Amino acid sequence: MTEDGIYNDFEDRNIAFEKLEHEAVYTVEESAAIHAALPAAHTKNLFLKDKQGAFWLITLPHDKRADLKAFAALLGAGKFSFGKPEDMERLLGVTPGAVTPLAAINAREGQIPLVFDAAFRGTSRIAVHPLRNTATIALPFIALEAWLKEMGVATRVVALP
Repeated sequence: MTEDGIYNDFEDRNIAFEKLEHEAVYTVEESAAIHAALPAAHTKNLFLKDKQGAFWLITLPHDKRADLKAFAALLGAGKFSFGKPEDMERLLGVTPGAVTPLAAINAREGQIPLVFDAAFRGTSRIAVHPLRNTATIALPFIALEAWLKEMGVATRVVALP
């Protein structure tokens, strides 16, 4: 699905969102100005591969340390490493810096588990990239989670260590 397709689908389902256009960002540190301009729970998104060769997408709060060893143990994945950019593009249709839970809709159903940190359940809005790292959108987490499930994306919400 394209970015415009996502927006159209959100509008068709009455999912309110706010969009902010900005310069390309590749790291959480580079996105500090976006956090100030677009109030929401901002994210850090990890495209990972486990020791069995399965890919995972993990979304956690932007300021949370990513403990891959602990995440893998909790999720029963063995050992995680970062996925290669070419796999990211092939499976999710995005490039490094633009990883987003929205990209999970581009994978075959059930192909890439999407894991959200439970901290997002306590927030009113979550901020994610809309398949590119030159914009950020904010929308209710509950609406995002429901939309992803309706789109056939296997999602889990867990308390990440």
